[in-house]
Amino acid sequence: MVSLALKDVGATYGRRTVLSGVNTGVLRGGGLTAVIGPNAAGKSTLFKRIAGLAAGPGLVHLSDTAKGREAICYMPQDTGANAVLTVYESVLLSAKQGSGWKVKDGELTEIDRALSALRIDDLAFRGLGELSGGQRQLVSIAQALVRKPEVLLMDEPTSALDLFRQIEVLGFMKRLAAHSGMAVLIALHDLNHALRYCDDTVVISGGSVVASGPTHAFITAEMLKNVYRVEARIEACSLGRPVVIVDESISSA
Repeated sequence: MVSLALKDVGATYGRRTVLSGVNTGVLRGGGLTAVIGPNAAGKSTLFKRIAGLAAGPGLVHLSDTAKGREAICYMPQDTGANAVLTVYESVLLSAKQGSGWKVKDGELTEIDRALSALRIDDLAFRGLGELSGGQRQLVSIAQALVRKPEVLLMDEPTSALDLFRQIEVLGFMKRLAAHSGMAVLIALHDLNHALRYCDDTVVISGGSVVASGPTHAFITAEMLKNVYRVEARIEACSLGRPVVIVDESISSA
């Protein structure tokens, strides 16, 4: 089972430092890790740095994988998909990255399986330009899955989805991670989704990690006040799960 750990990781764009001194414990495969924090905290930059798409100091350590950096797949929030392609063609191109153009039956089966699992097989031969934002986001998830990553970095994958689809996708990813041993890091803004689906959480603020570890231990009223400047409390819902309850007041601290 793959694991990921970051030691003194930073990221720079030109002379500007965007991330610095990022450290985490060992993030193990088999579960979901939420990456949370305010807008512009550095979540997307962290994903790019882990994927090797941004420069900077520090060590991104992968264990128990034969693929090296090829084990990591980054799914950006804005995919910039080619609107000329059909859904099926776009997923096929993703599956074939770096492996030549000969298509094997097994690859077609994997594409069919991914589309079916996300319940978008009915969109297979529609053009990407015809799709809604939420539908394109689901196609992006399919494109990532057919690459069979061992570490999957998902940058706000539920942002364009309705509530039903958010719950469906996060539940699916949790089951997939448990079954495959994949390490899945998901940037989320909905902290109740993080509490419900994610085993671990990395909290980023101002380009640094301020907390990393078990989700229920680090999504606290104190963290919400310090990082988000929001007065809130954590309570158990009727099903026994913790939920964030936000009060009317917003801290000015």
